[in-house]
Amino acid sequence: MSDATALLNLYDLPRPALDARLGDWGFSPQYRERVWTGLYRDGVTALGDVAGLRPDLQAVLQERAQLGALATHHESFSSDGLTHKLLLRLHDGQTIETVLMRFKGRATVCVSTQAGCAMGCVFCATGQMGLSRHLTPGEVVGQVLHVTRLLRERGEALRNIVLMGMGEPLHNYEHTMAAVDILVDPKGLALAPRFITLSTVGVVPGIIRLADEARPVQLAVSLHGATDAERAALVPAGRRWPLNELMDACRYYVAKRRRRIFFEWTLISGRNDTAEHAHHLGALLHGMDAHVNVIPLNPTVGYDGGPSVPDAVRAFQGVLTSHGVPSTVRQRRGIDIDAGCGQLKATVERKPRRTLPVAS
Repeated sequence: MSDATALLNLYDLPRPALDARLGDWGFSPQYRERVWTGLYRDGVTALGDVAGLRPDLQAVLQERAQLGALATHHESFSSDGLTHKLLLRLHDGQTIETVLMRFKGRATVCVSTQAGCAMGCVFCATGQMGLSRHLTPGEVVGQVLHVTRLLRERGEALRNIVLMGMGEPLHNYEHTMAAVDILVDPKGLALAPRFITLSTVGVVPGIIRLADEARPVQLAVSLHGATDAERAALVPAGRRWPLNELMDACRYYVAKRRRRIFFEWTLISGRNDTAEHAHHLGALLHGMDAHVNVIPLNPTVGYDGGPSVPDAVRAFQGVLTSHGVPSTVRQRRGIDIDAGCGQLKATVERKPRRTLPVAS
């Protein structure tokens, strides 16, 4: 079989699916467990390195499967050495961004779930380029494995994953959740669900589904505006899912999951960072178990807004406090290397814009 794209990417399969596939090929659970251990505990980079397999299973794997490792197309490092941004190439030539960030005592990776994005947020470099395609589960998992190997070389380990890179995770729900299942599997990478955060622009059906399926991830909703008109001007998806529907879904999630929800607010000077904006936000979140991450804008070439000044950030937080809404100023990393979502790809290469329909 010469066409590599026709081979099964084993990273696409959660453990039950891998069990079923190898069972269909006639191999016992004993060997299926060895394959899984090789992939995620031993971290093999070639199928021939999986230990303890019968020769006939090795032959079948070599004929029908592959490890869909991602190649580094471009990379950059922040001046402080704490942020490493990767532009990774997929099998079809598409490129996606993955960002490794080191903090005191922990490492975090921001991974992509789509090549591009259909949501069109005006201040986001990824939103400005449109959507090329969804990523497969293995392409999401492959980013984590890529970074895990880099950390192991330094004697470090990954703790946090944020599904906050290129793309809208809830627009690619099935593949994103399959990837999460692989990442948290206790017999594999065994990453803690409480350290996995999924960020959405507010895809209401996806939020409700997350709640109903009791998915063990933290949820962050990108808000950026506390009235429909202001939000839709920044986040076009707000026209499809207005604030009353979005907040009903968020309250449903909090009640169903009995856990706090996070809201992200990109502070743009003069556009959504005044005391009036903060009062509207405080009223919107009143009575909800919520926390706001405020993030001064990371400027992009395609948007003329600028980040809020420190005094405006502090004043915004003060108003939220008066409403009983806790907030944190999220530390910006890698500003000197275009670490914001989509910026490195936009700098390195220009792709024609294409959009895909968003499922309701």
